[in-house]
Amino acid sequence: MSADPTRVLAFETDCHIFDGCGFPSPGLHSFIFEPLWGDGDSNLYFNKTMLLALLGSIIVIGFFWAAFRRPQVVPGKLQMIAEAGYDFIRRGVVYETMGKREGEKYVPFIVALFFFVWMMNLWSIIPVAQFPVTSIVAYPMVLALIVYIVWVSLTFKRHGFVGALKNFTGYDKSLGAALPVVMLIEAFSNLLVRPFTHAVRLFANMFAGHILLVLFTIASWYLLNGIGIAYAAVSFLMVLVMTLFELFIQALQAYVFVLLACTYIQGALAEQH
Repeated sequence: MSADPTRVLAFETDCHIFDGCGFPSPGLHSFIFEPLWGDGDSNLYFNKTMLLALLGSIIVIGFFWAAFRRPQVVPGKLQMIAEAGYDFIRRGVVYETMGKREGEKYVPFIVALFFFVWMMNLWSIIPVAQFPVTSIVAYPMVLALIVYIVWVSLTFKRHGFVGALKNFTGYDKSLGAALPVVMLIEAFSNLLVRPFTHAVRLFANMFAGHILLVLFTIASWYLLNGIGIAYAAVSFLMVLVMTLFELFIQALQAYVFVLLACTYIQGALAEQH
């Protein structure tokens, strides 16, 4: 089935149970969109996920700009919400992992990262959009790469070349003959596995959540025929349940992503490893 940029669920609307057509199960085609602009064959194009990422960035920037462009001693509702979100990440994530003295300078970066990831996740349940940008692996990979670059550069800056290598490899001369093996494992884990798992954790959760939402949504429509209406009601109830569950998962995954980012940065800043 060809992908349609105007149809997120990618299923036939005239297909129901007892009509002689099979269940149009979701799959990878549910994550593929034709270019809204440009030519996909030339790799120069603009599609729905790119549009949502751009709109999400504008929404996050616009929200904080509107909240803090004229800050008041007694904050209004918008400023109060923005301050609560900012303070939650600052105190609950950055200060808890890096401490106030070391972590203060990284608060804007972590706050921006959290709200961007959260917004990209939230698109999944927003009408018309109905697609989590982070379920496309390229977006979590780029975000994880940014964190990786910050972490590695800070490690070299704080500890120097030799110190950074010891940091990455878990160098400890007390390990004796086992030291070369441990250093190899630690280097592989820190420099290759860590950024990979950082990206995949976010991607896999949002990918799976979107598949489940699409599955129950399609099933609700597919069963809406004859006696199948009773089953359609149960499936639609699951859509509501999964939507509420996704709201929790979306915020949780954004939180976990920045918590791990803070943990990596804290490791780069620590004096002893």
